[in-house]
Amino acid sequence: MLNFNEYQNLAKETAIYPESHKIIYPTLGLCGETGEFAEKIKKSIRDNINLNEDIHKALLMKELGDVLWYLSAICSDLNVSLEDVAVMNYEKLKSRKDRGVLHGNGDNR
Repeated sequence: MLNFNEYQNLAKETAIYPESHKIIYPTLGLCGETGEFAEKIKKSIRDNINLNEDIHKALLMKELGDVLWYLSAICSDLNVSLEDVAVMNYEKLKSRKDRGVLHGNGDNR
């Protein structure tokens, strides 16, 4: 089983894009892959597809894997660990839950 840091280090081995386009290239890739995931969800609604069936879950997992790869690449380009991002996000959400402000708008609640 991989943790986030191990995954990020392995993912770096497959990152092939110009150094001059660090951050930008994987950000565009992340947008594209997120769109592909959303498209599969949209089509599941249109075609009345049960996403809990293993074949459909596997397709979604492939897209989520691509999303994870690009997110990891952005973190690497920013010299931050994916694990630190995950921990920071969890702590932010836990704080909001503890303070009763999960609902609402704005980053600084």
